[in-house]
Amino acid sequence: MPRGDGTGPPGGTGRGTGKGMGRGRGAGGGSRAGRMGGARAGAGPAGECLCPKCGTTIPHQAAVPCFQVSCPSCGTKMVRK
Repeated sequence: MPRGDGTGPPGGTGRGTGKGMGRGRGAGGGSRAGRMGGARAGAGPAGECLCPKCGTTIPHQAAVPCFQVSCPSCGTKMVRK
């Protein structure tokens, strides 16, 4: 916006337009599998919680993070599988 009036470069097709199109996997461009990827925080309602101490698995409950759930066998806090 050369004059600060919102018009931008003539035609609007000059270099620097397009918000990062064609930059590959970096910020703002390319196609990705998702914002956060696999089994991480906010991974969705499906899946299981795993006890890192004894290996017990339980179904993940929606809206309840695994790290807030205690293992039914040994009492250790669970992790997302």
